[in-house]
Amino acid sequence: MKETLSSVVIKQEWDIVGARQAGRQVSQELGFGSVDQARIATAISELARNIYLYTDEGQITFEEVRDIPKVGLKIVAQDQGPGIKDLSAVMKDGYSTSGGLGAGLPGVKRLMDDFDLESNESGTKVTAIKWAR
Repeated sequence: MKETLSSVVIKQEWDIVGARQAGRQVSQELGFGSVDQARIATAISELARNIYLYTDEGQITFEEVRDIPKVGLKIVAQDQGPGIKDLSAVMKDGYSTSGGLGAGLPGVKRLMDDFDLESNESGTKVTAIKWAR
């Protein structure tokens, strides 16, 4: 079972903050502790920043997922940008095309429990789930 809880369009830098706040709110409502809320917010920041830096517009959607007896938060970051040309390179620590620290997607993968990345010339979709303990 899944239920869409919230969605944030990412067009400008300020939207990164909005997505982070929405994710923290949703994770709190689902009963995540403060440490997991911080992990989730950090992952959302990375995903939203990637949308802002590399595409014109994208969206981050939050869904409640249930796998009895577990409850989780599914975050889907999707854009219609140019896609990621080298998926294996982008998943290596330290890789950056924007001059950043290169912690982006590998960091998101470490912060979350489940992680999936799909990308082609018509866009990128990252799906990440954090399960409540």
